Amino acid sequence: MKTSTVQSQDKPVAHTESIARVGRIVAVTGAHAIILLDVEERPNVDAERSPEIGTLLKVDCTTSISLALVSALSSPMPSHARGEQELRIVEVEFIGELPKDEHGRPKSFRRGISSYPSLGDTVYRASRSELSKAYACDSETSIRVGHIQQDPSIPAMIKIDEMLGKHFAVLGTTGTGKSCTVALILRRILDKNPQAHILLLDVHREYAQSFQGLAEVITPDNMILPFWLLNFEESVEILIGQQPGRETDVEILRELIPLAKARYMNNQRRDKAGAATRGQAYDGSNVGVDTPLPYRTSDLIGILEEYIGKLDLRGELAPYKRLKARIETISRDPRYAFMFGSLTVQDNMSAVLARLFRIPVNGKPIAIVELGGLPSEIINVVVSVLARLAFDFGVWSAGRIPITFVCEEAHRYVPIDKSLGFEPTKKAISRIAKEGRKYGVSLCMITQRPAELDPTILSQCNTIFSMRLTNERDQDILRAGISDAAASLLEFMSTMGTGEAITFGEGVALPTRIKFDMLAEDEMPRSNTASFTTNWARDLPDDSFLNEVVNRWRAQTFNPDSAAYSVESAPAVQIQVPVQPQPSIRRDPTQPVGAALRPGIQPAPQGFGQHAAAPQLRRSSDSTPAVPPPSPVAAQQGSLASLIKQFRT
Repeated sequence: MKTSTVQSQDKPVAHTESIARVGRIVAVTGAHAIILLDVEERPNVDAERSPEIGTLLKVDCTTSISLALVSALSSPMPSHARGEQELRIVEVEFIGELPKDEHGRPKSFRRGISSYPSLGDTVYRASRSELSKAYACDSETSIRVGHIQQDPSIPAMIKIDEMLGKHFAVLGTTGTGKSCTVALILRRILDKNPQAHILLLDVHREYAQSFQGLAEVITPDNMILPFWLLNFEESVEILIGQQPGRETDVEILRELIPLAKARYMNNQRRDKAGAATRGQAYDGSNVGVDTPLPYRTSDLIGILEEYIGKLDLRGELAPYKRLKARIETISRDPRYAFMFGSLTVQDNMSAVLARLFRIPVNGKPIAIVELGGLPSEIINVVVSVLARLAFDFGVWSAGRIPITFVCEEAHRYVPIDKSLGFEPTKKAISRIAKEGRKYGVSLCMITQRPAELDPTILSQCNTIFSMRLTNERDQDILRAGISDAAASLLEFMSTMGTGEAITFGEGVALPTRIKFDMLAEDEMPRSNTASFTTNWARDLPDDSFLNEVVNRWRAQTFNPDSAAYSVESAPAVQIQVPVQPQPSIRRDPTQPVGAALRPGIQPAPQGFGQHAAAPQLRRSSDSTPAVPPPSPVAAQQGSLASLIKQFRT
């Protein structure tokens, strides 16, 4: 059957429901079949009728329409001259069917094949209505994220319950659009479910812009995560670390934490009951080391001092003193204020959970935890605490409030290398991947290196959005977890453009190649890709920007919006090439070094901190200059580099 067309300005245009014959079946082996292309379609085959890998074809059977996905194209005996007839075959994998009703009309799509086609059966391209039925999803529980590659008029729909209930992953190399894809998926979910509960770990501080007005943004400056919410392994990592010979320190801490919790509870009871019950002390017998009860570091230090007072031998005192010094140092470190500050001593567990998991939502269904700016040695511990709290909340709430835990740069926290990462973090995320579905806790893993991700966790993600991946190891990981019918689609992974993905799994009707929709400009994540040509075209007129960088560096806090100076606001560099050589500048020996640079420039730069000024550069008037006179161009620019050089000299 030929494709019916209409003429418009001498250009053929295919009808919406045109049916294009492809060929006939010449071999069938289980779900695999080989199709021989029709002879009449070999010359001048147009793009509409020429199948490609991933194209959906059909075979019209008696009781159903069998659908097959093109997996390979080949020409065993190619001709040497153009226009000559040659053998061309198409290999397909049957993936499902459209059952027919009593009137012979196709119904909704279902996976599996009830009756296989026979030799000689004619194969056609699936029509637009058949594609719509094959890729259709319930509009009430599905979201649109783009369109399928085969036909831009067919929307790419995602089943929310299937995707979230069984976890999903977004994979792709840097610059392929992972962040935009995640933002798009989450925003479409929130449009459909404004009372959702999503916790997103933002490593690069880029998602706050995508969810303006919809997100509770938690930064290191406003974060409250009490230290007593840590379990014992996490507490050991913070208070003891990985120092050699730490076994004694660990056992001491294991004994002290329950005592500190019991002391806190006794103090709280005395405050509430008054002096009448002061003699009734709580022994803390039912308080474990991992019980999420408050305690004070001052109580912990006090108990340590009591132990030290009872010991006489120097060797026995060493681990107690070492642990006491470590606790005092950590608790006073301003970088750890979100964990050891004054607000963390209170019994505010409900308030912490309410803010993290958006209970109640109050118009902000997503909490974005910006990990950038936290001390590097504590980031893994924070992720471990958040993942563990999400799972435990699901357990003890019996899954009545489902939570989605979104983990950016997942290979950092659950690497395949057992020597890397933090073991409690691996346990917490792995527990969500394996058991979270039972308690309403879903997991979204985002990574650029699936080969470096724990395969156990990746195998639990039953919906995959695979964007461009060029590494062979990464591609092999996906091939091992995809069905034969869709494995051929992965051949496109290394050539796909930005915003394209191979999608397969429980969350989609069929494995397919999709093109994601574009987000609005104000909904796109903040891009952290630096433009070298733009930034290098600007000069910094003074050191205010550098001062701001150094201050944030020293304070270990990062808030780019509060910067006193912006690179983007710097004027463009004015390059001047002198036509004639300029005479050398003679410096008056009575002037200090750097006085000839520019009017208003002091010989000594300003201090690099806000609170402490750097010492001023001083030279005697009769001293020999240690720095040669600057060139005319350098004199006109008065660059920061020259000032720093003089300061160091």
